[in-house]
Amino acid sequence: MSLESVRAFFADKAPDVAVIESHLSSATVALAAEAYGVAPSRIAKTLALRVGDRVVLIVASGSARMDNKKVKAHFGGKPKMLNAVEVAEITGHDVGGVCPFGLKTPLPIYCDVSLKPFEEVVPAAGSTHSAVRIAPSRMAELTSAEWVDVCGENAAQDAQS
Repeated sequence: MSLESVRAFFADKAPDVAVIESHLSSATVALAAEAYGVAPSRIAKTLALRVGDRVVLIVASGSARMDNKKVKAHFGGKPKMLNAVEVAEITGHDVGGVCPFGLKTPLPIYCDVSLKPFEEVVPAAGSTHSAVRIAPSRMAELTSAEWVDVCGENAAQDAQS
């Protein structure tokens, strides 16, 4: 269902964006980078967090590390990662395929500035074997995401890769 909801999202909002599938797993940043032939920093990972009573999605560069102090300062509370069951129930996507597209439940989406150095990033597309290639600005626009700075400094280290 998850891959289908992502396909439906793009069919409706951006028919020019193609969902690509790989026979290789892309369940982790390292596997996704290998499967799609890009540097790990170009993988757009989606983190599902609970901050107080809200659930938010943060999309960041695959090489970025979330900075808990920055997250707490921005969102006004201590962040807690959702467990795999919560992620699937809330987003409709299993861990390894979580993305900001085709969500089961509408959620606030935030794109970390660690994505900005790239012309194109590769986020998952609802399964551990699917992704899309998309400009970070377009991803933010399509998902009504707000840009935030909640990750550490090491994200753009291989931006030119």
